[in-house]
Amino acid sequence: MAGTLTFEELSRLVADGEIDTVLTCLVDMQGRLMGKRYHAQMFVDHAYKETHCCNYLLATDLEMYTVEGYRATSWAGGYGDYVMKPDLATLRRVPWLEGTAMVLCDVLDHHTHDSVPHSPRAILQRQIAAFEARGLKVMAASELEFFLFEQSFEELQKTGFRDLRPISGYNEDYHILQTTKEEAVMRPLRNHLYAAGIPVENTKGEAETGQEELNIRYEDALLCADHHTIAKHATKEIAWQQGRAVTFLPKWHRDKVGSSAHIHQSLWTLDGESLFLDREAEHGMSRMMRQYVAGLIKYAPDYTYFLAPYINSYKRFQEGTFAPTKTAWSIDNRTAGFRLCGEGSPAIRVECRIGGSDLNPYLALAAQLAAGLRGIEEELPLDPPVTGDLYQAERLQDVPRTLREATQALKASKMLREAFGEGVIDHYVRAAEWEQEEFDRVVTDYEIARGFERC
Repeated sequence: MAGTLTFEELSRLVADGEIDTVLTCLVDMQGRLMGKRYHAQMFVDHAYKETHCCNYLLATDLEMYTVEGYRATSWAGGYGDYVMKPDLATLRRVPWLEGTAMVLCDVLDHHTHDSVPHSPRAILQRQIAAFEARGLKVMAASELEFFLFEQSFEELQKTGFRDLRPISGYNEDYHILQTTKEEAVMRPLRNHLYAAGIPVENTKGEAETGQEELNIRYEDALLCADHHTIAKHATKEIAWQQGRAVTFLPKWHRDKVGSSAHIHQSLWTLDGESLFLDREAEHGMSRMMRQYVAGLIKYAPDYTYFLAPYINSYKRFQEGTFAPTKTAWSIDNRTAGFRLCGEGSPAIRVECRIGGSDLNPYLALAAQLAAGLRGIEEELPLDPPVTGDLYQAERLQDVPRTLREATQALKASKMLREAFGEGVIDHYVRAAEWEQEEFDRVVTDYEIARGFERC
């Protein structure tokens, strides 16, 4: 696609003076881009082979704090280096930054040059390889929801993130007039991402004041995660350039609906035939699709942490907000945790609606692929679809409602330990525990206002 670059094309653009900076980026545990800005000539001459970074980058929290308790790295271990190995297939222009290109890097052990097992991109690559070994190709798409605010990041930081004012004053779901007023941010976002080789389909207003949605065309699973991550990063940068702030926090206000990151999945042959479609079967769902979806549902509690990794993530799971509270599936029903889309057509797929806008797409996709593959291997039967308002279906399995509950399910997951490895799961269990520990130490404004005088 236009916007992506070969190494030869990059070298020519550098020689011509069109590109002077190359962002060399890894994806951290939180799904953020971390790395270095290279002078483009130095990248072309040397750093395209490899560069280095501190190994604490895959063992920090949102605040970049060096968390104790990781086996992979620590003060006792000296916080040494990882190798950042540029994946030259991901080279692309960054049109919203002058004279800039970007490349994503795989993370390797400094001594052995083996892939670092708890690197998010590596975790997804291993799950994709497990499907490819069976002759299966994974296709996926994700939806990015976020809120756009009147103020800039800097203004909001100075106020302690108080007096947050969404850019619109009313629900703007599919609303053309209101979203016209937001085109100073959303138009360059669409166009710059498309020019960067990311196949943006559309943006739209979502079901709240100032809430936006960005949709990117489906791709193979690794590209889906790459595109999601770059798009999320670009959204923040482009909004900042226009003096606006955005948030991917799933629940920024108690009275507002939350933001999600729905993930669509399907399996195909290497020749491009859908393995989820069987026109003779009920709802057009093949036996393989039914088993895959059954795996997603059975193991949903095990991997919920990878869909909802923070305390705030669980504030989103509320009835009547389009955020699911049950792990059952339904047909084109937005109250379900899993929705059948494209019934009976080549576009047939399953949509996971549990994930919030704060998820790391590599981890979220990898965990679901592991669950779906286990469903196929175990030949799991799929219960009939649930109809009606699933919020009121008391006998269905609940989505874990707290980070503590999700952490325990992750820690106890035999399926994920077999799929990801013991060390990887222990690493992310520690990340989850730390988030809870940090929150448990905080005295919130709510507690003070509620109890200062009256308790």
